[in-house]
Amino acid sequence: MICDVCKTNPATVYLTQIVDGNMKKVNLCESCSKDKGVSDPTGFALADLLLGLGETQQVEQASPAEQCPACGFTQADFKKTGRLGCSDCYATFADGLSSLLQAMHKGIKHTGKVPARLFRDLARFDRLNELKRNLEEAVTKEDYESAATIRDEIRQLESGEVDS
Repeated sequence: MICDVCKTNPATVYLTQIVDGNMKKVNLCESCSKDKGVSDPTGFALADLLLGLGETQQVEQASPAEQCPACGFTQADFKKTGRLGCSDCYATFADGLSSLLQAMHKGIKHTGKVPARLFRDLARFDRLNELKRNLEEAVTKEDYESAATIRDEIRQLESGEVDS
């Protein structure tokens, strides 16, 4: 392919942009891409590509000299690579990262997944604790009929006879 700007040199940089559902492609040679500011593809930050320049500029404005105490990573390193250096970087750069993470994901805290069996066991454990608290309250109030009913339910739950 030939460069769309100079129309003489072979194109080595291919850019695609979708605006309002319309796809626009631009093919540039090396010299035209440098003139347009597309000189180093590794210089594009992941955040720039995903969110636009405004969000990344907000990260930079927070405190440009800030550095992670664990790995020495800076905000400039993050902008260049699109990655953080270590898990401590999340805490170090938290102020600027929260808006980026919120825009990229459902939330800013990773909760992970819980296996179905563990989830059932946790629900059963929570139900047992709730019943034991209710039993103590019933005994304190001297409501022995309710206490007996709760005690029986606890025994069934502990023996595995009842699925909650």
